[in-house]
Amino acid sequence: MINLDKTDTAILDILQKEGRISNAALSERVGLSQSACSRRLDILEKSGVIKGYHARISHKALDYRMMAIVHISLSGQFAKTLTEFENAVRRCPNVLVCYLVSGEYDYILRVAARDLEDYERIHRDWLSALPHVVKINSSFSLREVMDRPNVGLD
Repeated sequence: MINLDKTDTAILDILQKEGRISNAALSERVGLSQSACSRRLDILEKSGVIKGYHARISHKALDYRMMAIVHISLSGQFAKTLTEFENAVRRCPNVLVCYLVSGEYDYILRVAARDLEDYERIHRDWLSALPHVVKINSSFSLREVMDRPNVGLD
């Protein structure tokens, strides 16, 4: 783990809100020279603190109006079983998030679909075809209350 000072935290806070900010503007806002700011960014990227830069695209704007939360149980939790499932789920284009969890189910997925008919296709062609799946339980989001992309920086 990298120790973040106040300047690193300020850089991260600004980037979380304004990912397209130029290095010149960023360096001015945090009180560093452009080269010093660039070096800090390089360290934050290479250490894995910054995982990448992404555009947040509206699923609804692309006609994905339905979000499903899918709980999946596997036939076992052997390393080979988990690896085979995880490799296969990565190939599912509509699966946005996949978590290995403790509790009643083995995995929780967030799946984007255009509508109920599209979700039926995803369920039939992708989710049911995943290796070692013995149970699928789907819940559908009625409304997105919030979708925070990052944890707060204190």
